[in-house]
Amino acid sequence: MIGRIVEIADDRRHLFANRGFMVVRDTEGERKELGQVPLDDIAAVIANAHGITYTNNLLVALAERGAPLVLCAANHNAVGMLLTLDGHHVQSKRIEAQINASQPTRKRLWAAVVKSKLEQQAAALEAAGAPTAPLTALIRRVKSGDPDNVEGQGARRYWNLLFGSDFRRDQDGDGVNALLNYGYTIVRSATARAVVAAGLHPSIGLHHRNDGNPMRLVDDLMEPFRPIIDLKVWQLKRAGEGHVTPETKRALVRTLYDDMQSSAGATPVMVCMQKLAVSLAQVYVGEREKLDLPLPGLPLALAGSLDGDQ
Repeated sequence: MIGRIVEIADDRRHLFANRGFMVVRDTEGERKELGQVPLDDIAAVIANAHGITYTNNLLVALAERGAPLVLCAANHNAVGMLLTLDGHHVQSKRIEAQINASQPTRKRLWAAVVKSKLEQQAAALEAAGAPTAPLTALIRRVKSGDPDNVEGQGARRYWNLLFGSDFRRDQDGDGVNALLNYGYTIVRSATARAVVAAGLHPSIGLHHRNDGNPMRLVDDLMEPFRPIIDLKVWQLKRAGEGHVTPETKRALVRTLYDDMQSSAGATPVMVCMQKLAVSLAQVYVGEREKLDLPLPGLPLALAGSLDGDQ
């Protein structure tokens, strides 16, 4: 299912559930109702302000539907997330298989994720008119488990090729870095929903090992989708939009609804995330051998908009 990403970015807002809708109300003045969204249409709620209030009934309704509530810091990074405990009718079976997966299996799957990320990064560079050889040359060097950290080597080359030699990725930075932070928050929330809906536990990862990170698997599986955000940010920057604004946030959210190429043909990005998570669960229980990763290339709508700019 493709749902709506709803962002609340104003401090003066109160959210509550009423007759199947999430209702947003102003907390000042006449306390006017500002809008309603059907709860069944919501894929995630992004809380990107500090004075928001919620009712417990709303949080329960979102959890029952598997729609995460994502809490953001001032730098637009996700710092917390409310997820459902009931993700799939065979959740226990899949989580048990996830826990018992062998190390060689985890390493093999992580190598496939890294290769996919490098392919998508190369596609982003190609669309931006930058050299792709430094990334494509690394793909065949990825070994099981990526012991040589080819992913990290690719990142060092990639950022400079995409945004220039002076660019440094900084999670606390503003401008382009803040746009990337916000875009990644959107991707992370959608991936988290896909992971839980597939009956997997988000903290049992393939590669990420930080004991303080309860979203290790989410951070693993979102890697091939990061370049979609990177390229959109590059496009916004080229158009003179270098800061987080209501317009740039909407543009970043829209990337999740664009079609990209998959084994089933043109498929919305959000559905590609769901297919990847489900395929991982199927690998764990022995129903398939390989992950259903997106094919190399841009989302079709984004590619079209770039062609139109040239």
